[in-house]
Amino acid sequence: MLVHGAAGGVGTACLQVAKGVGATTIAVVSTDAKADVARRAGADHVVRSDGAWKDEAKELSSGGVDVVLDPVGGDRFTDSLRSLREGGRVVVVGFTGGSIPEVRVNRLLLNNTEVVGAGWGASVIGHPDRTTQIGAAIAKLIASGAVDPVVGARFPLERAGEALTLLDERGATGKVVLELG
Repeated sequence: MLVHGAAGGVGTACLQVAKGVGATTIAVVSTDAKADVARRAGADHVVRSDGAWKDEAKELSSGGVDVVLDPVGGDRFTDSLRSLREGGRVVVVGFTGGSIPEVRVNRLLLNNTEVVGAGWGASVIGHPDRTTQIGAAIAKLIASGAVDPVVGARFPLERAGEALTLLDERGATGKVVLELG
């Protein structure tokens, strides 16, 4: 599994869940400091977004990855499709890179790949039982030690604006926590 934004809150959680279910993980990050965070979250391999990450990921995965988790979007998206092995899947969870990519569907046809959107709200609104099922599965991963949230910054509630700025400027690593009282 290849994870973009692997040092962020979604990325670190995804790395831990993927490792907890037995996947080999490749983290894509933009800095050395973020590489360290991804490794602490359990990444098996780390590649830099400013390098030849697609080619490195294909080499590390013996020809292509099975799944790409993409909370970034933007200009990485097409190379995410190119990094998949036959039958692979890109799971889109956001667009922190700012732009929403478009899919040239011939890329899907060439290797029988797929793109899936994974929006939490849309998933559980019509299926409230999913929340219970997912919660139970995550509780098992927490109990096993596979999931241990990475906290990168803490702010008192009255400094919530600073926390949002950190997130907006893509400077956050791990979870950003607002503390009450």
